[in-house]
Amino acid sequence: MHTTPSLLAELDALPTRWEVQGTLAAPVAAVAAVLLTVAEGRVGDDNLLVLARASAARQGAMTVVAGAGAGVYRAELAGLVEPVEIQVDQARSRVAVQSWYAGVHAATACPAGTRVTHRVHRVHPDHPGFAAGIAEIGLRARMSRDLRQVLGVIADRLGC
Repeated sequence: MHTTPSLLAELDALPTRWEVQGTLAAPVAAVAAVLLTVAEGRVGDDNLLVLARASAARQGAMTVVAGAGAGVYRAELAGLVEPVEIQVDQARSRVAVQSWYAGVHAATACPAGTRVTHRVHRVHPDHPGFAAGIAEIGLRARMSRDLRQVLGVIADRLGC
């Protein structure tokens, strides 16, 4: 019997291409509770936060559906776009997302509270999401902006 490796295991085996991080003055459990919330329904600040600012999510055209297995989901988008694969690892406070890029957000304890890291492991350079002018240098800037927005939502929710 052939089994497909999990998305997190697959990404863990790849080198990190880009990484951005930030810290919040809050316990890991509290940060992870917001960061890792993924459930069936519309994507937004209270569901799959790491994709809440994607254009399809802002337009209300991105919905999470359960996948096969615990912590496995996919986000479906309106139109002719491939679904996004998602895997949540509550025990290790991580969420992986694979669309035109594949990356992992993780929450870990640090002296200031919680460090949230976003690592990108793979990018599909021929995908329209990348080819539409998001060169590698632009992707790093976009990652930093997106992480600041995620941290802002978490900080607002936790009052930190």
